Amino acid sequence: MSWGLVLALAAGAYAFKVLGFLVFSGRQLPARLDRCLALIPAALIAALVVKDTFSVGQTLQIDARAAGVAAAVLAAWRKAPMIAVIVIGAAVTAAVRAIS
Repeated sequence: MSWGLVLALAAGAYAFKVLGFLVFSGRQLPARLDRCLALIPAALIAALVVKDTFSVGQTLQIDARAAGVAAAVLAAWRKAPMIAVIVIGAAVTAAVRAIS
C-alpha cells in the first residue's frame, strides 16, 4: 500500500465526517435510527472478536483462543474489572496452549 493511497483514504474519511456534520448539523435524527446507531460499535467489536477467535485465514479453527475468550466472557459477565478480564483471557489461552 502506497502513501498516496493512505493519504487519499484519510482525506476521504475526513470528507465523509465533514459532510455528515454539514448535512445533519441542524437536524435531529429519528429516535429509532439514533438507537440503532448507538448499537453499531458493540456489534462491530463482537463481530471482530468472533472472526479473530474462530478463524485462521479462510478456515474455521477452534483452538486455545476460544477457551480464552470464553473465560474472558465469563469474567466480564461476573463483573470483574477490565484488566482482570484481559489477564484471565490471556492466562487461560496461554495455559491451554501450554497443555496442548
